[in-house]
Amino acid sequence: MGYFWIAGLLSGFVYIVVLLCCSSESEVVTVDVQEAKHLLESGYGFLEVRTEEEYKKGHVDTKKIMNIPYMFNTPKGMVKNPQFLEEVSSACNKDDLIVVGCQSGVRSLYATADLLAAGFKNVSNMGGGYLAWVEHDFPVTKLEYADRKKPEDVVQPKKAEDVDQQKKAEEEL
Repeated sequence: MGYFWIAGLLSGFVYIVVLLCCSSESEVVTVDVQEAKHLLESGYGFLEVRTEEEYKKGHVDTKKIMNIPYMFNTPKGMVKNPQFLEEVSSACNKDDLIVVGCQSGVRSLYATADLLAAGFKNVSNMGGGYLAWVEHDFPVTKLEYADRKKPEDVVQPKKAEDVDQQKKAEEEL
């Protein structure tokens, strides 16, 4: 486990060096979680690039948030989402103000670099990721009912028999 963590950290470091030294693209801007919180409060959107499973366990609590995984878990390990740029491009404009975050700041660094290379102009990487956000006791949202609807998500019924079905569903929760 420790080896993979160190290897990931080193590959992230190498990626940063390559970006800073050899790239003609825009430079990745990394902000700490305090600055990220300030940006989100001022109207920036938050692009959560962790897996859907990680997102459901807890994520940054902010008004403008979207979860588009940069990588997926597979039996062979983590693999890059081949549709990542397409999915972000369909959800955001290239001029949108976006903070990109993940678990520790590595995936979001890669995602931010890819977004900048694709022409996004106002994206910042949240250094330290969700772990640093939690460490600072900033607000988080945890989806308690990850695999089923919460009572407030159930569409309000219009017929008497629907009312009975809704009551039954709420009792099961």
